[in-house]
Amino acid sequence: MDKIDKRILNLLQENARYPLKYLASKVFLSSPAVSARIERLERNGIISGYHASIDPISLGFHITAFIHMALDPKQKPEFYPFIDACPNVLECDCVTGAYSMLIKVCFPSTLELDSFIGKLQKFGNTETQIVFSTPVLPRGVDINAVDNTDDNDSDDNDDFID
Repeated sequence: MDKIDKRILNLLQENARYPLKYLASKVFLSSPAVSARIERLERNGIISGYHASIDPISLGFHITAFIHMALDPKQKPEFYPFIDACPNVLECDCVTGAYSMLIKVCFPSTLELDSFIGKLQKFGNTETQIVFSTPVLPRGVDINAVDNTDDNDSDDNDDFID
């Protein structure tokens, strides 16, 4: 991955719907060359998908919460399919610390959140934090922080990387 690939990734994280022609103009390549680079990044698993950013509040999901849960490892085979099937679960991570799972959820009301937590507690103890505000919205990875020894470009071509 070179500096042009990094710039393309930054642009796609900013807006995955940028036209190829626009991307090409930003990295000073032809549209077919940019398309080939994107295909290679997809094939190598660096680009894993394209997603729309949705505002949950505008859809009536006023409650976002993080649920910490202590899960007995023996329950993972039953828990993973359960949590995967819950449409209100936005993310579920296996983490270190006193709790083994961190679950991000979105619900229309605290009543529905409470009902969900009741179902979760058959798998283990929970602790829940409700989000008041989100001063930093979800964002992409800092591509410029990626250190690649394969980067053969000279520093003379850094003018368009900012």
